Amino acid sequence: MKRAILLSAFLLSQFGTSQLLKTNGQKIINDKGENVQLRGLGLGGWMLQEGYMLKTADFAGPQYKIKEKIAELIGEEGMNNFYKAYLKNGITKQDIDFLKKAGFNSIRLPMHYNLYTLPIEKEPIKGKNTWLEEGFKMTDDLLKWCADNKMYLILDLHAAPGGQGNDVNISDNDKSKPSLWESEENQQKTIALWKKLAERYKDEPWIGGYDLINEPNINFTGKNPNGTDEMSNAPLWKLQKDITEAIRQVDKKHIIILEGNGWGNNYNGLTPLWDNNLVFSFHKYWSYNDDATLKFALDLREKHNIPIWLGETGENSNVWFTELIQLLDKHNIGYAFWPMKKIDNIAGITNVKITPEYQKLLDYWKKGGDKPSKEFATKALMEIADNYKFSNVEIKNDVSDAMFRQTTDGSTKPFKKHQAPGKILATDYDLGRMGAAYSDKDFINLWVSDPAKRSEWNSGNQLRNDGVDIYKTNENQYYVGKTETGEWLQYTINAKADNTYIFDINYSSNNDAKIRIEDASGQRLATFSLNSTGGNETWKTVSAKGINLKKGENKIRIFFENDGVNLNYFEVK
Repeated sequence: MKRAILLSAFLLSQFGTSQLLKTNGQKIINDKGENVQLRGLGLGGWMLQEGYMLKTADFAGPQYKIKEKIAELIGEEGMNNFYKAYLKNGITKQDIDFLKKAGFNSIRLPMHYNLYTLPIEKEPIKGKNTWLEEGFKMTDDLLKWCADNKMYLILDLHAAPGGQGNDVNISDNDKSKPSLWESEENQQKTIALWKKLAERYKDEPWIGGYDLINEPNINFTGKNPNGTDEMSNAPLWKLQKDITEAIRQVDKKHIIILEGNGWGNNYNGLTPLWDNNLVFSFHKYWSYNDDATLKFALDLREKHNIPIWLGETGENSNVWFTELIQLLDKHNIGYAFWPMKKIDNIAGITNVKITPEYQKLLDYWKKGGDKPSKEFATKALMEIADNYKFSNVEIKNDVSDAMFRQTTDGSTKPFKKHQAPGKILATDYDLGRMGAAYSDKDFINLWVSDPAKRSEWNSGNQLRNDGVDIYKTNENQYYVGKTETGEWLQYTINAKADNTYIFDINYSSNNDAKIRIEDASGQRLATFSLNSTGGNETWKTVSAKGINLKKGENKIRIFFENDGVNLNYFEVK
């Protein structure tokens, strides 16, 4: 009797508060009937690498080519050892705990099928499926970490057997082998994999849903190689229907997520819906954040009376992130940002630090020259794998601030605690929205909506993800550069007492220029005349006396009255 009571208590703890998701009209709800807006992050770069994440895109885009490059230097066994360490370090419980603390309530797992089953070309018996424990074990561990944090895990088949499109980097597509669409065997393996996953996770309350095929991009009958002009998409809808039927043989509960052609957004030819627990996914990059860009997805939701979910987005500035989330909140649309970790990254919530040794490997692969020794290459690669540990990544607080606080709060916060007297780095300007914490003329990339509006926002691609352009010196120091007339930066400074201070400005410039300092009310505190220093990294210091700061918090702004001033730091004395 006691055991039965304990078992009942356990089941209640697992399922009575499980928050199992399902659809209800155009909403996703939990088992209490409450609306759930999925605020998620996709673990891009873990189970499946794309070349740009490792900085190999110029010479190795799909993962199989990256592996070939690595094996060329350190052999097949060395390459396997690297990937073993890479996968072990890439996502751990620490990562998921951090994401929960940041504010996310869900995770999208981009899965590579080859961690779960063999490619058809390597199956010992044609038409049979060999199951690999590695992928399932990784998924089990991740699900436990998500459940511990009361976060939903959405399974996303990112690389389907054979590859689901002509954008080969996305799905590790080897064009020398039959694709998903050219091979009945690959389709059957895909169906069998989903059935196996559903069988394993059918009773797991923190599985948020099954995202069947990531970003199909294929021309079945149209001219565009990525399927953007397809009108029927018949093979795509048939396969997703077949997968659904296989899942429903073992799992009647979990949400199934469909994706259209053309990187997920082409829903032409959609047949009558075949299940009552479906969600449409769409993906959004580099476009305006307005109702017009969502119209096709909103129309889908309205027409079919089922929820929509922005399954993948990101790779833009903090301004774009804040605007997008505000737009999605307005329309009750969940999302999953992309990615979690990549090398030399300002647009994600973490950054994997590059090493000089790894850069030498990249230079060799790209330009040739003397081949690095096996010992050197092994050490360089294992150091990079080590840098993927959560304890070694750089946390991007400006990105998470833009995704969460700034969506509803227009105020500014200190990036660091600045004291007067004290030295303040130019790159440590306040956290906050554009127009509140800083002003910059290039601050967003909208090239999909308007090719003329392609911008790198932070053209130095260092440290922070705002419009402010930050560069690294030859001595690995950072400065604000590419400034333009009218741009400004705000800093919060705590003064120990009401006092008049001296400001020393350390700058460089190729031309004579002026900057001015104002307080938060717009009162001018000082103007600095800056003579040309003769080079971007030739630094000089100018001073101004008699600048009044009150005891406690002061918000000051540095305005650039001419183009081309580089700001290194200022010191309050």
